[in-house]
Amino acid sequence: MDMHHIRRGTGKPLLLIHGIGSSWRSWQLIIEDLVAAGREVIAVDLPGHGETPPLSGEVSIRTMANAVTDFLQTHDLLGVDVVGSSMGARLVLELARRGRVVGAVVSLDPGGFWRGWEIPFFYYSIAASVRLVRLLQPVMPALTANPIGRTVLLPQFSAHPWRLSPELVLDEMESFAASPSFDELLYNLAYKNPQQEGAPKGSIREPLVIGWGRHDRVCLPLQASRALEAFPDARLYWFSDSSHFPQWDVPKETVRLILAATGGKELEGLVSATETSSVTSGNWKAVLGIGLALAAGGVWLLNRK
Repeated sequence: MDMHHIRRGTGKPLLLIHGIGSSWRSWQLIIEDLVAAGREVIAVDLPGHGETPPLSGEVSIRTMANAVTDFLQTHDLLGVDVVGSSMGARLVLELARRGRVVGAVVSLDPGGFWRGWEIPFFYYSIAASVRLVRLLQPVMPALTANPIGRTVLLPQFSAHPWRLSPELVLDEMESFAASPSFDELLYNLAYKNPQQEGAPKGSIREPLVIGWGRHDRVCLPLQASRALEAFPDARLYWFSDSSHFPQWDVPKETVRLILAATGGKELEGLVSATETSSVTSGNWKAVLGIGLALAAGGVWLLNRK
């Protein structure tokens, strides 16, 4: 199928794939810098997101990956370098695993590496947040214009949401509320297809970098070592001052990582599967903090309404 997309700049193509509930606009803080660096940026709306109609039938990582592959074939983009965020980060790993679909891959905070209690934590915290976002749509412009409103809307997604522009946050909140595929896709990601299948060592020949925010409260940092176990050809990069969306929290650093990884250049801080260890400290604190933030934020937002 074809998908709504934007193209900016000239040079070697670079495809950007957003996460669940989002749209191409989630990349707006980094698109111009990538274009200025000499890349042609192609940012898509996945099926059931933004201006692309939903898929008919099953909505899952498998069917999304099929749709992206069809898009690449239609636009003569097979082998394109690709960057994914959140669910889109898992999607680009799936495309890399399949082989002969994409070139260099940058996967930013991918899902699909959770276990046990982490699965319901992911599902119910995101589901509750989106229900609140839908309820508050009539007053969303006013809430996103306020730094406090942005902070309580995005405690899981950004390390410092009060710094984000009102326009960016409003775009994201409206996109989350409008996506017709969100509920089914979220459930399938958590309970029908919770684990991302990996790729044996040596099977991925193109550069593969997984970036992870040290303060990620959606895909917890302890999951990073599991991602490297599943994809031993990958290297890991830690964003020290980022939560789930480094393209929001540290856009300049994200651009540097993307350009280095897709340009075949070395970047300080990259580690391989044999050099990294699990990061577990603080995860329970993160879970507790998010629970309290969601509860307090929900009360504040409803009172504002």
